[in-house]
Amino acid sequence: MKTNTIILISVIAVLVIAFFSGITTFNKLVTERENVNNQWGNVQSQYQRRSDLIPNLVETVKGYATHEKSTLESVIEARAKATQVKFDIKDINSLTPEKMQQYQAAQGALSSALGKLLMIKESYPELKANQNFLELQAQLEGTENRISVERMRYNDVVKNYDVIIQRFPAAMFAGMFGFEKKPYFEAEKEAAKAPAVKF
Repeated sequence: MKTNTIILISVIAVLVIAFFSGITTFNKLVTERENVNNQWGNVQSQYQRRSDLIPNLVETVKGYATHEKSTLESVIEARAKATQVKFDIKDINSLTPEKMQQYQAAQGALSSALGKLLMIKESYPELKANQNFLELQAQLEGTENRISVERMRYNDVVKNYDVIIQRFPAAMFAGMFGFEKKPYFEAEKEAAKAPAVKF
């Protein structure tokens, strides 16, 4: 009788410990997933800030660079495409590697178009001296720095999340409850090429 009681108590104790361990692990997974979602929101916020600055920058340049219509149109078109690619943070699985590539491609095209727009100032000395243009350019450069920082922070929280969902015993719960790996921001393909320097 005593042996059966000890076995029963041991089994109940193991089940209770496993239950509370499971709750703790599940809560940690939820917390880490929400950290990823929160940081993704910060990244999107900085991209939105950049997108909001662009119309003012385009309007300022328009007044001076009347011959640069195609450049201005490409910036406007790239901005429109970049703002169309969005993720629903509430949908856990919407942040897929394919969607991330799509998002990065749209933002990369916008960065390229903005680079061309900012180079226009070399051809227009009066634009170079325009206070509005200089202020918008400084804000845009600051925003690009913020985007870079938020992307690095995003990659850090994704790394933590991805490591946790692959470790034992969290991996068992992650699979059961649909916690999937999140994609990283990666360098654009052009970033691997060294820029040509000519004198």
